[in-house]
Amino acid sequence: MAKKPGKDEALEALDFIINVLREHEKDLDRLIGQLGIITESLGETGEITDKFEKIEERLATLQTEITGLIKYITSPREAPAYIHGPPVIVKCKQWQDFKTLAANADTVSYQFKETEKSFQADALKNGKVLTYTGEFPQNARLLKIWLSKELEVTEEKIFEGVLAIG
Repeated sequence: MAKKPGKDEALEALDFIINVLREHEKDLDRLIGQLGIITESLGETGEITDKFEKIEERLATLQTEITGLIKYITSPREAPAYIHGPPVIVKCKQWQDFKTLAANADTVSYQFKETEKSFQADALKNGKVLTYTGEFPQNARLLKIWLSKELEVTEEKIFEGVLAIG
């Protein structure tokens, strides 16, 4: 598994991207200015003028998008605060409690035991493992779809199995 970059490395990469985008923005400003001069010298009519106007519009749109991207990248965002050390395990006896706590979980696993007529759902959310054991629906595919809708988690984040600790 690939090692996640450290905070300093991530900030350096972000600074590099921002600087490159700023340079592109300056280049676009310069090109728009030059196109304006060329367009004026060619006159208001003609096929070339129309093409230059379209190019100017595209460049202006790109400049706006780059400016928006720079603002988005540089705007502060709250990083998820995960607990260091062993995760807290929350064992819910009621489905409604599990459903409330596990809504929008990072990952959900489930397994069902046909002989015991029960299923177990585990969810990882904010560094906590939430777990529920109870009766299960008859169809396993329907169980995955149902969990996805109940917990507001995409089906890709739900798997049959067990979330293990450590």
